Amino acid sequence: MSSDATALPTFEPPAELEELRAEVRELCARFPDEYWRDLQPDGYPTEHVDAMTRAGHLAALIPPEYGGRGLGLTAASVILEEVNRSGGSAAACHAQMYVMGTVLRHGSEEQKRRYLPGVASGELRLQAFSVTEREVGSDTTQIRTEAVRDGDHYVVTGHKGWTSRALHSDLLLLLARTTPADQVAKRTEGLSVFLVDLREVTDGVRIRATETMVNHHTAEVFFEGARIPADTLIGEEGQGFRYLLDGWNAERILIAAECIGDGRWFVERAARYASEREVFGRPIGANQGVQFPIARAYAAVEAADLVRYRAAALFERERPCGAEANMAKLLASEASWQAANACLDTHGGNGFRRDHDVERKFRETRVYLVAPIANNLVLSYLGQRALGMPRSY
Repeated sequence: MSSDATALPTFEPPAELEELRAEVRELCARFPDEYWRDLQPDGYPTEHVDAMTRAGHLAALIPPEYGGRGLGLTAASVILEEVNRSGGSAAACHAQMYVMGTVLRHGSEEQKRRYLPGVASGELRLQAFSVTEREVGSDTTQIRTEAVRDGDHYVVTGHKGWTSRALHSDLLLLLARTTPADQVAKRTEGLSVFLVDLREVTDGVRIRATETMVNHHTAEVFFEGARIPADTLIGEEGQGFRYLLDGWNAERILIAAECIGDGRWFVERAARYASEREVFGRPIGANQGVQFPIARAYAAVEAADLVRYRAAALFERERPCGAEANMAKLLASEASWQAANACLDTHGGNGFRRDHDVERKFRETRVYLVAPIANNLVLSYLGQRALGMPRSY
């Protein structure tokens, strides 16, 4: 084995990670399947998010000087994995981990001290990430929401879709165009990031919940001449797209961990059911047609998990990890979906019953194939950036 301190070793979970995993698992045990199943139509698990906050889990990536735990991305990914593996959904709280990273990496010291301690303690909720627009979808550089400087404020006009948790957040991270697209040399220029305090900026901001097939707590946000203070600008004006790219690798890795958690939940549920359910005088798991799909899903989840850990290790060492982060998200989401189908097939008709929870998790894990980035775009990235082929879009 190389003696180079920067080399990536074969991954063996350190003891503190296993202790952290057990800590999260113990917390989540207080929120069994019935809790998630019986949520109101809004679906926001307030009690679970509050418990995660009090335990310090949502402040995992915030440095101690700002009131956080100062853990690495690997540890943060384990936290989210365990939430999903326990049968819950980390979608209600994962954004607080990676959204605040934009403030931490690119915000001023005054902004960090103003907001991060409150986020760490739970006094402030930073869950909303307002980037996507219905008209442009994944073509982020073509967004139309504008922020025009007017003295000590920016006047924001535009519409954002798929702003998850906007109705449950105090702070909202907003991407808007500050220089018209026809006045920049590159389409990635002229975009800026703002940290909007929704408690203070109320005039000209309208939030409308979006109903979906999963309790993802998403919404549309309408900015109708909203005036936001100029000091909410994160970093330099016009450099916002670069700041987002800087945080997307972390997002991909954390989402991959959630998929791993889902995948393990499906595999464990399927294996247990197949071992207990008897038809024609023997457990259905004795049939290769039932057993093998579960085993294949298990292998796929475990393989994707190794890529997750490699990507996180690279990220923590501040080494290039774009390909690994994207591969982790791709492989983990596909493995989780494979496990979901194996689990549903194993349960047969019972898989569609609410009281077995398979149908709920089945719907929830399907999201990861298309969000926060569609897997076809991941393949395009790998084809161009990792393999040097011509751009495909």
